Amino acid sequence: MSPSLQKHCKAMISGSNSTPPGPDNTPPSKCVLGAIPVIYYSALLCVGVPVNILTVVVLSRLAARTKKALYVYLQALTGSDILTQLFIIFVGFLLETAIFHRDVPQLLLHSVSILEFGANHASIWAAVPLTVDRYLALCHPLQHRRISYPARARRIIGVVFALALVSGVPFFWWSDMWRVSGPPTTLDRALIWTHVTIIYFLPCSIFLTLNALILRRLRVRQRQQCQDGRSGGQQGASSYRLGKTTAMLLAVTSVFSVLWAPRTVVVLYHLHVSSVHGDWRVHLAYDLANMLAMLNTAVNFFLYCFVSRPFRAAVRDVLLLKGALLCPLRALRHQHAAANVSTSSLSSSHKRHLRPSTKPHQGDSLTLPPSTS
Repeated sequence: MSPSLQKHCKAMISGSNSTPPGPDNTPPSKCVLGAIPVIYYSALLCVGVPVNILTVVVLSRLAARTKKALYVYLQALTGSDILTQLFIIFVGFLLETAIFHRDVPQLLLHSVSILEFGANHASIWAAVPLTVDRYLALCHPLQHRRISYPARARRIIGVVFALALVSGVPFFWWSDMWRVSGPPTTLDRALIWTHVTIIYFLPCSIFLTLNALILRRLRVRQRQQCQDGRSGGQQGASSYRLGKTTAMLLAVTSVFSVLWAPRTVVVLYHLHVSSVHGDWRVHLAYDLANMLAMLNTAVNFFLYCFVSRPFRAAVRDVLLLKGALLCPLRALRHQHAAANVSTSSLSSSHKRHLRPSTKPHQGDSLTLPPSTS
């Protein structure tokens, strides 16, 4: 997402229906949507942040309960969505334009751009380790059991976030598409192509390739089961769980590909055909594309609820405040039970060690306890 997400609506908030003039005072394109973007992004922020926080809490419970790397990757994906909403919608749009309602110093604006692009890249690339993990689980299960665990997943996510922040540094020089009326410079072309490659073309290529391999593997497995005539039982339950996890992965990656495709097309159209500043139709298309792209930061919760029954159950427990007090008590009882079992086992072992044997083992001499007389 562009760090200059809604700078053009500054004039709209003050009652005008056009963007601020460019540096050379050329007539800017009009903001056709009026106040709709302001209302939309405010509602998206008010709904998306609480929903994502609830998702993080639920995934934390599931991760602690199951000890699966899958939920660690989903936590990272949700956390990066929160960062995207914070830096792009709240800071980049509401604070800089709607609340401050004035020009922000260019140095501060470009410095914030690094965080905006870094958070946005992290929100996309956090789904890549998730896709790789699901691919290994289905296509290489033995290797997956050996290398997939929560500690390794946290290290991978840390590397992804660090690289995402580094990848945002070049976008300190990103140009405001609504304000720049001249043709794109060489730097603009390089930054735009780098942006669409990092944010869309490269991750979508990974998603498409690995998802195709996953679906192919599932079809081969289903065909083998049909040929062997085996159905139901424990194997059927295992296939059902794998199907749910795969459906969650396909839903997340497919929604991202659909929602971000219009913005990628409009950005390249702005670069090669007609600019946002000079054509109100491109301006309108860019507004709508940005709104669709930002919707991706708030829909994953509903996808998880639709696909995963354990996630729905955990959401219900969190909302009803269930499990928060019971889990520590249960854990404490389990610890006491384990300690009692361990103590009784040691005691029994000690008693068996001290108890004299009445029948000597073959090859052993009978050993009597020392006389006390």
